[in-house]
Amino acid sequence: MSPLAAANPSPAPTARQPLRLVMHGAAGRMGQRIIACAGAEPAQWMLVAAVDRAGHPRTGTDAGTLAGVTAAGVAISDGWSCPADVVIDFSLPGAVAAIAAACVARKVPLVVATTGLEASDQTAIHKAAKQIAILQSPSMSLAVNVAMDLVSRAAALLHRSGVRADVEIIECHHRHKEDAPSGTALKFGSLVQDAMGQTRAAHGREGRPGARPADEIGYHAVRAGDNPGEHTILFGLEGESLSVNVRATNRDCYARGALAAAAFLAGKPAGLYSMRDVLGIA
Repeated sequence: MSPLAAANPSPAPTARQPLRLVMHGAAGRMGQRIIACAGAEPAQWMLVAAVDRAGHPRTGTDAGTLAGVTAAGVAISDGWSCPADVVIDFSLPGAVAAIAAACVARKVPLVVATTGLEASDQTAIHKAAKQIAILQSPSMSLAVNVAMDLVSRAAALLHRSGVRADVEIIECHHRHKEDAPSGTALKFGSLVQDAMGQTRAAHGREGRPGARPADEIGYHAVRAGDNPGEHTILFGLEGESLSVNVRATNRDCYARGALAAAAFLAGKPAGLYSMRDVLGIA
């Protein structure tokens, strides 16, 4: 060590404080898993508010206890006013506009993980993104978002080859899922359409629909049991086929992906971000 270095030592790095997290949709299945996963990383996360709809039967319940982990000292409530670094929304369509407005008022970044959104929800998101950082994705799974990149590349390569490729998207989810096809399946379809130019969609088939047209994407939704999510994108060619399959084995992949998105978003300037930004996909 040089004499100068000894005389002027560098200041010791200060430990980063945990990010203050607000969970919107805290009493739901995914809200509970996010709270549980965040609670397992106290150096990274500090739950400061757990929000759900007014009149929810779990109002007043400790969020950690509800999630099946150590008590968090934060009760489920219908609002929040405390300082926060980031909000994760995993609730229901129709609630997004209100939570986005609350985040804008408090200048807090927002991760929108809710799917099945209406046009009014999307309008609210784009409006809010002019003032705060918002990350929206049809899936919080890191593996799903890598699969989206693979599907987009495969579709572009096959289209460039000039060979006909029929595309079918099969998705499976638990019996409680209310929207079909899933937002993730529709995003896969949108990526394929952007690359290959299909103009129509078939949602399941029955009777005698006739020969499959080349400009069609087929969607098939399965709802059974407790399947947390599985998507298969099939490219069918003459004499061969290519499938991209991504499967969740439990909901923690979505919870950890949402937390990764929140950690990425905290401190970012206003704008609309996606999981591609989190993964560094150009």
